[in-house]
Amino acid sequence: MMGSSIRRNLFAGWILVLTCVFHDASLAQAETRPASVVKVGCLYPLTGPGGLYGRDSAIAIEMAQDFLRSSTDKAYPVLDVSIEDTRSKTLRSIQIARKFIEEDKVAFLCGVVSSNIARAVSERARESETFFIGTDHASPSLISEALHPFYFRVNNGTRLSMLAGAKYIKQKYEHQNKPLKIAFIGPDYDYGYQAWEDLRAFLSSMNMELDIRGEYWSKLFETDFITYIQQLSRSDIDIVVSGHWGLDLVTFVKQANQLGLFNQTQIMNFDAGGNYEILAELGNDMPLGMVLSARHHLNWPPTKRNREFVEAFREKAGRYPSYAAQGAYTGILAIAQAVHQAGGVADKEAIRVALEGLKLNLPEDPEGFQSYMDPDSHQMMQVQAIGRTMFNNNFPPATSQLGEWSIYYPPKAWPRLDGDGSNSP
Repeated sequence: MMGSSIRRNLFAGWILVLTCVFHDASLAQAETRPASVVKVGCLYPLTGPGGLYGRDSAIAIEMAQDFLRSSTDKAYPVLDVSIEDTRSKTLRSIQIARKFIEEDKVAFLCGVVSSNIARAVSERARESETFFIGTDHASPSLISEALHPFYFRVNNGTRLSMLAGAKYIKQKYEHQNKPLKIAFIGPDYDYGYQAWEDLRAFLSSMNMELDIRGEYWSKLFETDFITYIQQLSRSDIDIVVSGHWGLDLVTFVKQANQLGLFNQTQIMNFDAGGNYEILAELGNDMPLGMVLSARHHLNWPPTKRNREFVEAFREKAGRYPSYAAQGAYTGILAIAQAVHQAGGVADKEAIRVALEGLKLNLPEDPEGFQSYMDPDSHQMMQVQAIGRTMFNNNFPPATSQLGEWSIYYPPKAWPRLDGDGSNSP
């Protein structure tokens, strides 16, 4: 999400080169293997606070295109991928989605980082009956009350990460024979609300008695958490669960560390905290022993596929990937697989059926596991790995990575909770 000033200054030239790469690659593929061209419109922030996620996604899309072109066992379709900069703005994202649908005539929308923006884009997809493949947002509302037949999500969501987090907390604290003193601080929008609601619901279902010491809601892209941290410091708390991501989490950790909060309580973040972007930006300022997870890790699983993905990204980008990269990579593979199975884009029902039965071997999958789509919720089901920050300088500029892993496999179907909407695709 951060990105250096050098990257920002070079952005205009870089995106022009990227556009040419996609165009030339599509031409090369068309020359070597006859196939229909499938138009895909992707929406990501390429500049501003969320820009790193978009830039990582663009590189990963190129990697996915490379993989599809090199495939010899299947005649995948040619994907003509366009990427537009949302600047993390809702209205701009809606305008881009309309342009993709009405002017460019795309068969698929993809991407989007913010859950709030994703809901707005998903509504445009529903109205136009255009498939929307979510790759980097996580609120369960998109696959419950806002679900429709044309929306699918291929990255892990907060419902599954909070389920894993609840299991982790129960394993570590169930024997203390007293209520668990817990507080939550997160972003003041749907993503944060749903994460906290789901974590409480899962802990309750596991018969964990909670003593809730506070709920704190900061605005998105907050720069001053001192008041919140002071409030947390005044309470006797076993666990502070953070629902922040990206620059918000970096700022919170720096300020909490300076004010001594890490000496008073255990801080955890189960959805986005273990993202490489966070570890790299904090460097030596990352406290050791923090309990974190993310949607993709550089050092887990320790498989050949994951190592090759991480290294291939580094060779292209000159840096290691944030978790957004694997989400975008997965989205392109999902589109190609669905169109291949459906025999083209004309039969939308066939595409929907193909997506509902989707199975993919991904870099984040441990040996013996294959990510799969839950057909009812349209949510990809994936393994969640939770670890503690430990010294590890194998992936600079980060000086820590996660270790002491706890691994949680997904349930067979996406877990529904009381209060979920009843929409069905």
